[in-house]
Amino acid sequence: MTALHQLSAHELLARQDAAEVTAREIVDDHLARIAATDSDVGAFLRVTADQARAHADDIDRRRAAGEPVGALAGVPLALKDILATRGVPTTCASRMLEGYEPPYDATVVELLREADAVVVGKTNLDEFAMGSSCENSAFWPTRNPWDLSRVPGGSSGGSAAAVAAQHAPLGIGTDTGGSIRQPATLTGTVGVKPTYGRVSRFGLIAFASSLDQVGPFARSVPDAALLLSAIARPDPRDSTSIRKPLDDPQAQLDVGAAGLRVGVVREFMEGEGLDPQVREACQQAVDRLTDLGAEVVDVSLPHAPYGLPAYYLINPSEASSNLARYDGVRYGLRVDGPTTEAMMAATRDAGFGAEVKRRIMIGTFALSAGYFDAYYAQAQRVRTLIARDFEAAFASCDVLVGPTAPTTAFPLGDKTDDPLAMYLNDVYAVPASLAGTPALSLPVGTDAGGLPIGLQLMGPLLGEATLLRAARALEVDLGLDLTPRGAQAVGATG
Repeated sequence: MTALHQLSAHELLARQDAAEVTAREIVDDHLARIAATDSDVGAFLRVTADQARAHADDIDRRRAAGEPVGALAGVPLALKDILATRGVPTTCASRMLEGYEPPYDATVVELLREADAVVVGKTNLDEFAMGSSCENSAFWPTRNPWDLSRVPGGSSGGSAAAVAAQHAPLGIGTDTGGSIRQPATLTGTVGVKPTYGRVSRFGLIAFASSLDQVGPFARSVPDAALLLSAIARPDPRDSTSIRKPLDDPQAQLDVGAAGLRVGVVREFMEGEGLDPQVREACQQAVDRLTDLGAEVVDVSLPHAPYGLPAYYLINPSEASSNLARYDGVRYGLRVDGPTTEAMMAATRDAGFGAEVKRRIMIGTFALSAGYFDAYYAQAQRVRTLIARDFEAAFASCDVLVGPTAPTTAFPLGDKTDDPLAMYLNDVYAVPASLAGTPALSLPVGTDAGGLPIGLQLMGPLLGEATLLRAARALEVDLGLDLTPRGAQAVGATG
């Protein structure tokens, strides 16, 4: 008999509707799975077992009484520890916020509670979401469930690993320059970055405010669409929130790919440093789209190669501004000193890790007098050109495709001493972030070592429904079983 933790969110909802299982049984099964395997993976910074069981019991009580329950009732969810959660420590995996308990919920957390998703814990990340491997956490690295000697990607590596390891069928991550999509491809999960502004950022602890976006992880496209439907709502508390409601992404899921015009991004498929096995898997997936009735054409995003240097000026500049609030005075860590200046310096030195310090210094330099026009302003001009490239491409295409990342999961520690090599993992993810367009990563195969490979699908602004439709058609056609297996996979022994 299939264990509950192996089921999708849709299957868990159906089992409850048929009175075959209770929310409490589902939650207990997933908590047992976490207890048995997360010591190997390290996906969770804290497991909220008591709160999860209490929520599940309340769902069961309401069901028994004939009272309404939410659209995700009883479905376990792993929540990235960068969203304010009332009464639960929210640390951003940083010593700077160790022990901080917000007095309010982020809008996304409110919507998850309204939908009755059961949060089983807060997941690990690269500190303040700055990283591509989930090794920059102040507490511990997260490991890839497919091979525990490898990274799960970042910054949302904890949520991606939790979903891949069957700790929860659903996860929430954030994507600034690929931090949902890149871990999704490395862990064989589906990860969606919605259109910028589609999901509220209220209560999301800011990293780069013009780029940050909250989105779902799941093990299938329908589950990702279900979660996106629950969290994508207009929010008057977020000035960047899109007021136009989301078209139901589940309504078009089974329409198929016939009639879609799919553009293959030349700069991505021919990119320097692209693993030939990744290129081959992505090309085979594109060929399948042709067989499914899509019209596949070659397209160019000529300014995309400039996306990475532009991103790594905009991103640290906004981080420098946002993280200035951590001064040892208002909340979080405080290291005393003989003067206010000394106290602030000591607090920031002790509270921030190396990567965060690096980005703050880069950003502060880029924003400083005499350098603003040469660096930050120029990067914003490049950003505009990239957005125009996407706009031109979508004038003739419904969806764009290319690799999500240049390689499969790399070994832990392999790139920690070379920041540039680490940043290059984001080379294909960054352009969509700069343009604000929705994008997702879909598993399309594995390499010779059995590690998953993801195809990135990108849609026009507000085009989530079409994007998910194309991904679902390809997912059904490929029919992959992407469950971590092998001697190094989580749960493979013991």
